[in-house]
Amino acid sequence: MTDEKPDTPDTLPDRLCNDPTSPYYNAALLERGIGIRFKGQERTNVEEYCVSEGWIRITVGNTKDRRGNPLTMKIHGPVEPYIKE
Repeated sequence: MTDEKPDTPDTLPDRLCNDPTSPYYNAALLERGIGIRFKGQERTNVEEYCVSEGWIRITVGNTKDRRGNPLTMKIHGPVEPYIKE
């Protein structure tokens, strides 16, 4: 009798990031599709979020930083992540 656990649970982590170099990156969850509701509004340009600290990091246009990564800005407020169906 084997006790199989699913690769990705239905509960989302407190913090998640799109950047593969980040320690908060989780490819399996990102493949399933994560939606972010911030201050009651659906956001599509979220790079990273943290529920317990209440912030998201969003991309700022098409601007790149000196390493070629998207330039981001951190904004504070209530964060509600969910799995897209």
